Amino acid sequence: MKYLLVLGDGMADEPIPELGNRTPLAYANTPNMDRIAREGRSGQVQTVPDGFEPGSDVANLSILGYHPARFYTGRGPLEAVNMGVDLTDDQIAYRCNLVTIKDGVMQDFSAGHITSAEGAALFRSLQEQVPGVRLVSGVSYRNLLVVDEGKGAEGTAPHDIVGEEIEQYLPHGGDASLLKACIEKSIEVFADHPVNRDRLARGLPAATMIWPWSGGKRPALTPFQEKYGKRGGMISAVDLLNGIARYAGMKVITVPGATGYLDTDYQAKARYAIEALKDLDFLYLHVEAPDEAGHLGSVSEKVKAIERVDQMIGTIMAEFNGVIAVLPDHATPIRLKTHTAGPVPCAVLGKGKDKTEVFSEEAAANGSLGMIRGDLFLTELFS
Repeated sequence: MKYLLVLGDGMADEPIPELGNRTPLAYANTPNMDRIAREGRSGQVQTVPDGFEPGSDVANLSILGYHPARFYTGRGPLEAVNMGVDLTDDQIAYRCNLVTIKDGVMQDFSAGHITSAEGAALFRSLQEQVPGVRLVSGVSYRNLLVVDEGKGAEGTAPHDIVGEEIEQYLPHGGDASLLKACIEKSIEVFADHPVNRDRLARGLPAATMIWPWSGGKRPALTPFQEKYGKRGGMISAVDLLNGIARYAGMKVITVPGATGYLDTDYQAKARYAIEALKDLDFLYLHVEAPDEAGHLGSVSEKVKAIERVDQMIGTIMAEFNGVIAVLPDHATPIRLKTHTAGPVPCAVLGKGKDKTEVFSEEAAANGSLGMIRGDLFLTELFS
C-alpha cells in the first residue's frame, strides 16, 4: 500500500465575517479535499502537545511520530542540516531572521520577503564584524547563527510579535549577551548597507537587524524506515521540513519552482509527488503558502492558496490510488497573523467511510476518526 500525506501549512483558521462567518477552508472551492472527506473518514489531530509553542517545528515533528517532549531541541538545528551545516555535539544553531524594526517595534518578520541574494550579501558583511559566531545564509529571510560551545538562550518567534515593541522579547539565557551583541552589530552594519539603500530606493522595507531564536543542538531521530517499516520521502521548499526528513533518514525530493511562498509551483509539486510515489511507500507533501497568507493577514491570498493546494491534490488523485490524508499542521488565523495550538481537521481516503460531506474544521470535528494525538497519527494511518 502507498500513502500520501498532504500538509497545508497553517491552513486551518477561524470563521471570518467577510467570508460569511466561514473559515477560509470552508469557503474555498475544494472539490478534491471534499471528495477525500466525502468518500473517506474525517477527524481531528492534536498536533501541538500541551506545554509547547504552536510552531511548525513542533507540529510537524509530532505528525511524523516524533513526540516533541523526547525529540525536539529547537528549530535551528532542524534547518541547519538541510542547509549543509553538520553541527558538532557542543554547537547550538539558532534560526536567524532578517527583520524590519521601526522605532523599536517589529514591523516585518521577513524584511519584506527579502531575496536570498540580498540576505547573503548582508550576512557576508555582518560575518566580518562578528567573528565569534558562524552566520549561514539561507532562503530569503530564513538564515542561521551557529554558536560553538553554546549555552542556549530563550527567544521569541518574530512572526508572533509583529506590531509589538521588541525589547521584552530579546534573547535571555546563557548565550543572550553574545546574541544581543550580534544584534547590535547587525543594526550598525545594515544601517547604510548597499542592499538596504537599494531596497529603500525601490520602496521596499530595509532589513534593519537580525533576530536569532529557537536555538538547539542536533536531535537524534529514530530512522523513519526503522520506526514504521516504510520508505518515506519529503517534498517541501522549507528547510525546516527537509531538515526533519534528513534527520529521520527520509528521501528529500527537490522540486524546481517550489519557493515556500505564495508563488510556489503547486503543479510541479504534484508531478514530482506522482513520480516519487512510484518508488516510495510514504510521501509527506508540504505546502507553506497558506501559512504565509495567514501571517500576512490576507483573506484572499489564503483562500487562493487553499484552492491551489486542492488543485494540486486533484492532479495527484488522477494518477494515485493509494491512501491519501490531508491536514494542516496548525491554524494560522487571519485575525491573529500567527499560529494557534488547537486541534486541526484531517481527512483520510482509503481507510473506510463515514458521513462527513466536506473538508472543513467544523465538519471534521464530527468525523468518525475522533481526536488523534499528533505523534500517533501515522501509526493510525498505517494500521
